[in-house]
Amino acid sequence: MLMTALLAGVAVAAFAALLYFLVADSPSGPGQTVEAPPRAFRLAWRLIVAAAYYGRPWLSWQRRRRIEAMLVQAGLRHALAPAHIVGAQLLCAGGAAAGTALVAAAAAGMPAALAAMASGAATGALYPRLWLRDRIRRRKAAILRALPFVLDMTTLCVEAGLHVGAALQQAAQKGPAGPLRDELRRVLGDVRTGVPRAQALRDMAERLDIAEVRAWVGTLAQADTLGMNLAPILRAQSDQRRTERFLRAEQLAMEAPVKMLLPLIACIFPCSFVVIAFPIVVKLMDPGW
Repeated sequence: MLMTALLAGVAVAAFAALLYFLVADSPSGPGQTVEAPPRAFRLAWRLIVAAAYYGRPWLSWQRRRRIEAMLVQAGLRHALAPAHIVGAQLLCAGGAAAGTALVAAAAAGMPAALAAMASGAATGALYPRLWLRDRIRRRKAAILRALPFVLDMTTLCVEAGLHVGAALQQAAQKGPAGPLRDELRRVLGDVRTGVPRAQALRDMAERLDIAEVRAWVGTLAQADTLGMNLAPILRAQSDQRRTERFLRAEQLAMEAPVKMLLPLIACIFPCSFVVIAFPIVVKLMDPGW
């Protein structure tokens, strides 16, 4: 037991020394970003920058493009770079491997520690990508929640006599706070810099990659091109988006009992059985019963 504790202490000291030398030898240039990174990245930003510097040679162009597309959909294109995601993967892999190896070595010895280190490294390397996908999913859900309100506001502004640009500006100013309003403000900023409105809207649809937004943008672009009456089409789309939102809520409500089965079986049922069976067992163990 004493030898295991000594080996664990030496391993932790060696890991800390390795991190120190990696951080000291890596340049600080790749850490500069336009926007502030998420809080989890800011806590270990210097380590992530160092890991990104050493992991960049193994970042292929195909993988870089995939990660960059995910960062755009997550709204982190100006806060993180693909190399930072790779650096976070390396850092999580190293930390998870060290932690699982220490636990396995203390419990079952060194052979089990090597297997636990490999599984821990694979799990840790997978976590940043899973976090990024979950952020994309939550961002798309927030956009779909805000889309019916933005459609209603745009429809009211168009029916009141405003043109499409002014209607989008009103939606960007008074719409619900969230990623959709931020994207509309970016579209208006692109239009002010000289980008055609239809092209700016198409760029927004490409960034978001949501079918409902693509349909809305296609309607606005077609109205600009043909000069057609936009209000009835926008109102029909708004009603359709609200119906789809109601159907999604119903689907989530129907999935809730299925998702509750595992916590019920694993956590609540055993405790209930213990509480019910304890008096019975005590009564059976009574010699005078």
